[in-house]
Amino acid sequence: MKTLFKILLPLSFIFLFTACSSKYPTLPTTKSVDINKYLGKWYEVARYEHFFEKGCKNVTATYSLREDGDINVINRCTKIKTGEKTQANGIAYATNDENTKLKVSFFRPFWGDYWVLMLDEDYKYAVVGTPSREYLWILSRSSTISEELKTEILSKLPSLGFVTNKLIWTIQD
Repeated sequence: MKTLFKILLPLSFIFLFTACSSKYPTLPTTKSVDINKYLGKWYEVARYEHFFEKGCKNVTATYSLREDGDINVINRCTKIKTGEKTQANGIAYATNDENTKLKVSFFRPFWGDYWVLMLDEDYKYAVVGTPSREYLWILSRSSTISEELKTEILSKLPSLGFVTNKLIWTIQD
């Protein structure tokens, strides 16, 4: 029995670490994010659909600095069918010195990844996603982006492991 235990224990650790590894290569982020420039209001241009934004239009995210150095997050949307305005309040913090990888929580103690994948040098647009490729957002300082920028972003997403036909284009009116 001890011999069986000695064999199964290491095998179970190997299985655990193999099962937990991602099926995707490491997700590259932008070089760095100046948090102070990133603060403010962003309009959601497109997203992968998820229950917490299902049926939403006029989606925005507003970031502000807290006294403790973390970031307040306020997500707002209007329900398409009812016109009801909803708001979710969260908190975020950077997990690396470049501020490109953040953890965000709207329901503590649960935290999600928020990685800045693309960022305009003037902070006019950003593309944010997760290493699992389950979440993706295209954000802009204005409610729309040009067709040229849209084409540029869409051409880069497949090389990062994101499927472009899953994007929901957000109504902003």
